[in-house]
Amino acid sequence: MAAQPFAGVLVPVLTPFTRAGDPDAGRFIAFCRWLLEEGADGLAIFGTTSEANSMSAGERMELLDKLIAAGIPPAKLMPGAGACSLTEAAALARHAVAHGVGGVLMLPPFYYKGMDDDGLFAFFAAVIERVASPALRIFLYHIPPQTVLGLSLDLVGRLIRAYPETVVGLKDSSGDWNNTAALLERYPGFAVFPGSEVFLLDGLRKGAAGCITATGNVNVPGIRKVYERWQTPEADALQAQITLIRKTIQAYPMVPALKRIVAHFHRDPDWAAVRPPMVPLTQAQSQALLSDLAKIGFTLGESRRAAAE
Repeated sequence: MAAQPFAGVLVPVLTPFTRAGDPDAGRFIAFCRWLLEEGADGLAIFGTTSEANSMSAGERMELLDKLIAAGIPPAKLMPGAGACSLTEAAALARHAVAHGVGGVLMLPPFYYKGMDDDGLFAFFAAVIERVASPALRIFLYHIPPQTVLGLSLDLVGRLIRAYPETVVGLKDSSGDWNNTAALLERYPGFAVFPGSEVFLLDGLRKGAAGCITATGNVNVPGIRKVYERWQTPEADALQAQITLIRKTIQAYPMVPALKRIVAHFHRDPDWAAVRPPMVPLTQAQSQALLSDLAKIGFTLGESRRAAAE
């Protein structure tokens, strides 16, 4: 199996939009820089939290071009290459690999439900064959709450065996700790990332590579403390702190809530914009969210530079 290009705290980066509803490259680049300064080990751009499936392949590729041109290290990037179309998924992956990214995050083809492992294996195999690059590193994306179509343990193993230098990891956003634990036990050395920091400490104790978590957009330092100190006596208390923040935020629609937090703490109201079919938090929801965060002492910190600056 190939060496793992990623470990630690990866952030599935929010995508800012302009008032006209277009991806805002300037804000996006600034925010990615800020996340790396905050201590993110990698940026999993164009995933669920990024509203990637509300963007075209062309929009995603153009944003990646601009991110690289602005000096963001490609090795730190794990762009989502998820698409229901085989040709689109391959085009996204090929474009990302040409930029020298550390890897790509790939959903199953989620529109048709009830597909068996043979069909899903054929899809991933066809993407790999079409990209036809030894530099391709795929991180499978298991998120059945969104796709309905999951990636079975047997399918994961079949892909690892067929493409050991290419299929090198998986983001498990099932929300099912038993599934994450089973992956870690069955495939040691395979880079498994829980999709929520709620499972970070338990995951690290079983060999997880880190986590890829939406709330990293607003709490990289707190999550990093668990990653760095998971073998210390304070690990459980640190985990409890980040779990509390996560559960406070996920009581609201996750992406609009995270964007509202960024808008508030970075003093940039336009950050709250989402792309339909998502809608921003209402004023009442926004006030309640910020009040709930204040009650638990959450802040980005006065000394940290806002992304818009």
